[in-house]
This record gives sequence, structure tokens and C-alpha cells, in this order.
Amino acid sequence: MLISPAFAQSAGGAPGFGFEQMLPLVLVFAIFYFLLIRPQQKRAKEHKAMLSGIKRGDRVVTGGGIIGTVTKTVDNELTVEIAENIRVKVTRETLLGLYKETAAPADKPKAEGDAPADGAAPEGEKPASGSKLRRLLGGK
Repeated sequence: MLISPAFAQSAGGAPGFGFEQMLPLVLVFAIFYFLLIRPQQKRAKEHKAMLSGIKRGDRVVTGGGIIGTVTKTVDNELTVEIAENIRVKVTRETLLGLYKETAAPADKPKAEGDAPADGAAPEGEKPASGSKLRRLLGGK
């Protein structure tokens, strides 16, 4: 035969193919763990503890943004009163958390036609009858 087979020479291993190439990947994972994964696990743990501590009389916010007062708790199911004599049943997992009322800023200047912050009617006007929710639901 005119062509002789050529055999590859065994080359030496690439220098530094071990830990040095894995180090950036390990560092990226460590950064993701401490900046993203660990804080999320802490928040989930705190949220779970908050949900298990909900009791009758607590004001809560649902996932849909509805604010109400817990009137009854049975295992995983809560009865929440969202308006006078309007109660809904929700599961604990659908709650975002306890409702914390924020104080209205006292330094905010009022325009001449603004209604008072306490919900009272301005001078010379009749107070509104009923709540907006009651009117929305076709209430009495």
C-alpha cells in the first residue's frame, strides 16, 4: 500500500483542566444562592409562619386585594368578612398577609373641594348614604 496509517500521538493533558475551570461556575452558583435563593427561602418561611398564626379578628389581604376581617378559622379554611354581613371563605394559601393600615400624611395640603380624610361630608353637603360596595352589589 502506498498510504501508511498514521497514528495520533498522545498529547499531554491541557494544563489547568481541573479546579481552575470549575471555579467560575462555582462562584456564579454561590452568588445566585446568597443573592436570590436564600432570601426567597427566608421570605417563604416567614410567610408560612404568618399564615399559620392567623387568628379570629385579624385583618388580612387576599391575593385579589380584598381586605377583610377573619371571623372563623377551620384548619386550612378561613371565613373573612369583607363588608357588613358579607362573608367569603378562603384558603390560607390565598392570603397575601396581614393588613397594616398606613397613616395618612398630615403635611399634605388640601384642595378647596377635597373631602375630609375621615370620610365625613364637607360643610353644607349631605353625607353619602351606604358604602360603595353595598351600592355596587345592588344593596339596600
